[in-house]
Amino acid sequence: MGLPEILAPVGGQEQLLAAVRCGADAVYLGAKGFNARRSAENFDEYSLSDAVSYCHARGVHVHVTVNTLVMDDEMEALEETARQIAESGADAVIIQDLAVMRLFRDRYPTIRRHASTQMAVHNTDGVLLMQELGFDRVVLARELSLREIERINSHAEIETETFVHGAHCMSVSGACYLSAMLGGRSGNRGMCAQPCRLNFRFGTQEYALSLKDLSFITHIRELSDAGVVSLKIEGRMKRPEYVAAAVTACREALAGNRPDLERLRAVFSRSGFTDGYLTGRRSPEMFGHRRREDVQAAENVLGELAGLYKAERQTLPVDLSLVLTSTESRLDAVCGEDRVSVTGPAPQAARTRPTDADSARKSLEKMGGTPFYLRRFEAQIADGIMLPVSGFNALRRAALEELLAMRGQIHPHPCRPALPENQVPHACPQQPALWGRFETAAQLPPDTGLFDRILLPAEVLAQEPALTEQFGDRLIAELPALLFPEKEPAFGQLLSRLAALGVQDVLTDNAYGIRLAKRLGFRVHGGFGLNILNTRALSEYERLGLSDAVLSFELSMQKIRTLGGALPRGILAYGQLPLMRLRACPAKSGCASCSGHPTLTDRRGVDFPLLCHRKEYTTLLNSVPLYIGDKPVSGVDYLVCYFTRESTAACECIASLFAAHAAPDFPRTNGLYYRSLQ
Repeated sequence: MGLPEILAPVGGQEQLLAAVRCGADAVYLGAKGFNARRSAENFDEYSLSDAVSYCHARGVHVHVTVNTLVMDDEMEALEETARQIAESGADAVIIQDLAVMRLFRDRYPTIRRHASTQMAVHNTDGVLLMQELGFDRVVLARELSLREIERINSHAEIETETFVHGAHCMSVSGACYLSAMLGGRSGNRGMCAQPCRLNFRFGTQEYALSLKDLSFITHIRELSDAGVVSLKIEGRMKRPEYVAAAVTACREALAGNRPDLERLRAVFSRSGFTDGYLTGRRSPEMFGHRRREDVQAAENVLGELAGLYKAERQTLPVDLSLVLTSTESRLDAVCGEDRVSVTGPAPQAARTRPTDADSARKSLEKMGGTPFYLRRFEAQIADGIMLPVSGFNALRRAALEELLAMRGQIHPHPCRPALPENQVPHACPQQPALWGRFETAAQLPPDTGLFDRILLPAEVLAQEPALTEQFGDRLIAELPALLFPEKEPAFGQLLSRLAALGVQDVLTDNAYGIRLAKRLGFRVHGGFGLNILNTRALSEYERLGLSDAVLSFELSMQKIRTLGGALPRGILAYGQLPLMRLRACPAKSGCASCSGHPTLTDRRGVDFPLLCHRKEYTTLLNSVPLYIGDKPVSGVDYLVCYFTRESTAACECIASLFAAHAAPDFPRTNGLYYRSLQ
């Protein structure tokens, strides 16, 4: 396998020039809608085609981000965006929502499909499911170690892409709802307000939700050896000088040279860089925030970095063949599979020195200002004639311009006819059933009769097998939201033991669980972490074998009621909502002295609890619980009470409130069900 590609971020035209001229093999950029950086300049229908033409002429691939969650009333706009992307001739699309995946797979199958890091693919079963779904590449979660990446690649045939430099989201991508809950700006829909960069404190430690920028540039060769095919730089909101510095550093490292990381740090960093995830050293040193000295450092290097992309990078070898006769001057130019032939004025009779091959070559090899350089040259020149320098310049200019235009010619992707949509309105019971999800068995109230289904973590059920007899087919085993590669074999064995005990159902908040559970013969229920916001996604998950699914809590009640399709669906109706899934725990004092229930405090003094999941990952919970038991709810089949830190008595009280449709006597939030979301 050859060296991996360098994939650069492009937020606008200047960044595009910086990326290509500094040596990126591919760029990723957004159309005007449905991308995870909607605040960037981005590209409309016409500038997108121009960008693709510019890149393709220079041998650079273009990946377009369509990596946000989509709602039903946006499908027409999505289809228009897909048409524009297809007609631009872009090479690949980056996707989060299965409705988007279905659209490109069915209508534009010749465009490559890449599973976005927003899908939180972080283990072998997840990657294999993406492969089965028809993706061509997976952008792996940032939280993986080198050893874990290598393990995944050893089990999968699909291409993998990893981030090698840029900003670190605190949460696993796609599992963060902090911006949506605090300000109505959804990170899953490209509008993240980055509240994690504000000063959340853990005790005396500040900025407990802000990680330093990741930088794996010194590990690029190791990533290549681990089977990664694409090295991705984060930063579509960054200035072109940043893009130039990052691409140049990656190019140097890939060539085996020492990259200038100090210059890269100067243009942008948050207290420096970290490789903690890749090396498996998840320590307090991973955390950092943007300081005044970080901002000032950039001023010293911007001019130097701008110089990196002033001129075209000459990377395309061209072979020239010159023919000069007494009646004709002709130049044939070949670059790869592209060939052009141009003619010029007839040569003149030589008065002093006739044109020879050497003098012709010297005139024609001056290709500065173009992406070409002369590789081979041959000439057939009649005796006693000469062509002036101006004639050679005209021939060269015409040939290279025509060659560049040919290489940049747009080749739209063909469109298949739309398949008929047979979506029917969803029929659901007048009164939704009530499900109870518990963190521990100790929370279970003496009377669980109010709950149609009981959900408990699979690890809890394995420790207390009597629960399987107590609840029988009411019981659902919850899979961990994150299951990292080295834990997969042991967890598979745990599930096999549960199956032997009679457990028949599992719920998953991550796509990996669908493949794992089906492989072991379980019925599969989808959790809120699948981020289902539209009818087509529901249909796709039904096709994958889900028995039902909990909708995303980013949907409003109005939109929930209008979702169609047959698949039964539920919503979270109570609970301190999980706002982030974290592999680097903000309680940085260490596990030995931790209660397992530490608390973060924001700048206003509001507390946000943390919940440790067996020292594998941590969940940040909302400060107050969601409760909608006193509100009329329609359009769903069941409501889920999501218990995390509550006592047995509190769980029993909540169940009673739901039974009576009563208002609570504690502070609560209605979540996003009755708010508009950006």
